[in-house]
This record gives sequence, C-alpha cells and structure tokens, in this order.
Amino acid sequence: MATPTPAGLLGDLVGRGVTAGLAARVLTRAGVVRPYAPWTLASLATTLLRWGAGPAGGFLATVLREPDRVALVDEAGPLTYAELRDRSASLAQAMADRGVGAGDRVALMCRNHRGFVETTVAVALLGADLLSLNTAFAAPQLEELVRRERPRLLVHDAEFSRLLSGAPVEHRIIADVAEAAGLDTVEGLVASYAPRLPAPPGERARIVVLTSGTTGPPKGAPRSDAGLEAVVAMLERLPLRFGEPTHIAAPLFHTWGFAHLAMSLLLAAPMVLRRTFDPEDCLHTLAEHDCRSFAAVPVMLQRILALPDEQLSGVDLPHLRVVAASGSALPGDLATRWLDRFGDTLYNVYGSTEVGYAGIATPADLRVAADTAGRPPYATVVRILDEGGRPLSTGERGRIFVGNSVLFEGYLGGGSKEVVDGLMSTGDVGYLDRDGRLFVVGREDDMVVSGGENVYPGEAERCLAGHPDVADVAVVGVPDADFGQRLRAVVVLVPEAERSDEVALRLRDWARHRLPRFSVPREVVFADELPRNATGKVLRSQL
Repeated sequence: MATPTPAGLLGDLVGRGVTAGLAARVLTRAGVVRPYAPWTLASLATTLLRWGAGPAGGFLATVLREPDRVALVDEAGPLTYAELRDRSASLAQAMADRGVGAGDRVALMCRNHRGFVETTVAVALLGADLLSLNTAFAAPQLEELVRRERPRLLVHDAEFSRLLSGAPVEHRIIADVAEAAGLDTVEGLVASYAPRLPAPPGERARIVVLTSGTTGPPKGAPRSDAGLEAVVAMLERLPLRFGEPTHIAAPLFHTWGFAHLAMSLLLAAPMVLRRTFDPEDCLHTLAEHDCRSFAAVPVMLQRILALPDEQLSGVDLPHLRVVAASGSALPGDLATRWLDRFGDTLYNVYGSTEVGYAGIATPADLRVAADTAGRPPYATVVRILDEGGRPLSTGERGRIFVGNSVLFEGYLGGGSKEVVDGLMSTGDVGYLDRDGRLFVVGREDDMVVSGGENVYPGEAERCLAGHPDVADVAVVGVPDADFGQRLRAVVVLVPEAERSDEVALRLRDWARHRLPRFSVPREVVFADELPRNATGKVLRSQL
C-alpha cells in the first residue's frame, strides 16, 4: 500500500470550505506539515483514521511525531509528550475502572496545571464528554450544575473540595496533590495503573464549555471536533509556529484557554502553565521560558500595564511575537498602550462560547482602530442583521450573526442561539466599517432605554476608559423616575487620582464632549475594584 503524503493526509482531513492547497500553505508556514520518514507518515495516517482529528487523535499524532519534545511546564516541572501520553493512558484506565466510557460525562474543576491537561486527554481517549467547570462559581451553582449534568466522575483540585462537598457524584479524583484522605488522586492512580492506551472509542469526545453566567444561569455548550477548517482559520491570522513555547495564562476551563491548549498540542508547542495569574510573575515567566506567544484575557494585560515603570522596564521580551487576547472587549486605549510598550504583538480575537471565533484583529488593525474586533478569519461569515433578520448596510448597527465550522451544537438540556440562514447570533450588537472591520457596541441584553433612546453602555465605557484618571470602568442602567432608566458609571480611579465631586464632574464633561447626549452617564460613582469573573467579564448584576 502506498504511503500517504502530507498533502494526501490534508486531503483526507480537510473540512468543508477548506481547499487542500490553502491548508497546505497555512500548515506548512506554521510548521505543522513537516518532512517525516515514510513509516512515521503511515503511523500518523493510521492514528488519525482510528482516533479522529480531535483531542485524542490530534494528541496521539503529536506524540508519534515528537515523543521527546517538552509538552508542558508547570510548577511541578516539565513533561514530555511521551510522559504525558503515559500518564494520561494510566489515568484513562483508572477512569474506565470507575465506569467511565464512551458517551459518559466527566466534570473537571482545575487551575492551569498538568492535571487539567492529563484529565482532558484521558477523557478524550475514552470517548467521554468533558464538562469544564468555572473555578469562580459558587457552591450552589456548582451543585446545581452537577445535579443537572450528572457526570459519572468529578476531577478537581484539593482547594475546591469544600466547595464541591455537596455535589452529587459517585466518584472523585483529586488532581493536584499526591495524597488526599480517603480519595483517589491523579498521582496515585498514575502510579497504580499501567500506561496502556484503551481501544479507540466508538464515539468521539465532546468538550462542554459553560457560558459565563453573567446574564443568567451558566449553560453547557458542547462542541465536537472542530476539524481542520478551524485550525486553518486561526493559524492564517495568528502567526503561531511549531515548537515555540507559549504561556497560557487564560483559564483552561474557558473557550479561549482551551483553544490554545488544543493549538499547542497540534503545534508541539511547550505549554507554560501557572496555577494563578500575577502580573509581575507573568512577565518573568514569559522571559524565563523565552515564550514566543502569550494567551491572555484583557484584564490580565490591564494589570501588567498597571505595574510601575521600573518593573515593566526591568523585563526584556525580545522574542515575544504573539499576545493573543480574548474573552472580553479591549477597554479604552489598552491596545494602543500595549502596542506602544511591547511592540506590534497584540492580536484581539472576538467570539463567544457558542460561535467560537468571529473576528481577529491584527496589530495593524488595532493601530488603525484600537477598539475593533477585527475581520472575519478564513471560512467565517459575519453579517449584521436587523430585528427582522434582514442584512444591514456598512456602518449600520444591528445584531451580529456568525457562520463557521465551530458553531456549538445547542445547550445541554435543550435550547440554542437564534440561527438565521445558517448563521448564529452572538448576542451582541455591532457594525462593520467600509474596510470590513467589525466593531462591537454591546450586548443585546445590556441595552438601556433612556428617554426613548436605545443606549448601549459599552460606548460610554470605552469613552471613559480613555480618560487618564480612569483605571477601570463599567456602565449600567438604573431606574429613573423621569427617563425610565439612566446610565450610571462605576469608576475605579488610578492611584494618583482622588475621589471627589470635581473628578466626577470632569469625567462627565469628558463624556459629554465625545458622546451623544443620551449616551452620557448622568451619575458617576467610585469603587475600589469592579466585580469580575475568572475570564475578566464584569458581573453587572453585582453593580
């Protein structure tokens, strides 16, 4: 039998809308397509045919290509791909002995460390679904989620034991300590089970990411294999490269952090992980491991830029090429300040749990418009529709709808986002400019009706964020006897600014000269900090 060529493998794996020629160009540039011996290519083809191109097959293919390359580095040290395979295979055997099989569900609540990655691979090897729990959820939310989704097994860090004590689940595994009284641990199970791969499952694993819960109860959004189309779309716009170390600071339980975990496994790019984020430690981590890319949420970049000049100037990052931010909007002039301080490294990715990616802004885009959500990547369609589902013209504001290969399959338990002509709603309002750049005005459900005008708080937030006295800001609607609702700005000032009526008046004047009258907050209040979830989104219900 003839040995498959890289182009032949691509031809077998391409998704709808992706030509083998484009896939070959993009993946060759990224270093995914490389020269290998004929027997390696034959093994790759067999692996992908048996396991698919999802988390299990993609990971095992990388192990075949680069078994001795470092897969990840965390506080416990490095793991090679071969070591990660063996540990994950042992963990999969232990899970199987506890009744986990194809189609079952495993819940995971971990910080960013090897336990998250090992569990993800082990669950995929068994063909089970991974339910990734938000580490910022409260006990009642978690208990309700576990009761509703009924996972067969729960894997979590020791710090969450009390929080999850009431969760109704039969089996538990502690992910991050060697011993836990009366409970299994990942380390103990890895030591007790042989590193034997299970047989390829009859079903492909699904990743279930939870919505943030900022506007209602969190819902599970499952997604199966994204396919090659998604990989090509991301790598065409983000210059990630094979084997280059990446620091994933974005939470792995979130869509953005998990996407970079999957991309790193494909690119054999060592993942540098830290359990928690600290801005100064983050800079030193990037420098120490010579990271070429950095996956973050915008609030992390804000905290880095808020460090004193002596700390910022004391760290040299000459090889950092890609700072990929997503999870929430880039506030104010954050993009410009980052580009001016660290060079043209920032890429802003807009999307949602339900639609995946929708727009990617390059440094060149952000230099032109610091608040843009970018342009649709390859094989992605973005349309702005009115309330009746009709397309709007350039510059007109409306509801954002997206079509690509990673639209989710509907919420667990039923329900979905609105779909029009195969395009799915993001729940946001925005517009496209004449150059095809997308701008997000705000959430549909954040709209405030004040004096008969439809107002989106995001406009006022972006305006006030540009004031030199403002470190952070959120704008919400509150009841008003005369206007129905009015805008209230909750402002965190920079350390050198003092709270006073004079500063509040100055901020309102700043907005008055830059916004339509109905978009100017009628009230400014000060706070020490804004309540945010683990991905940096403001918890508006608490304001």
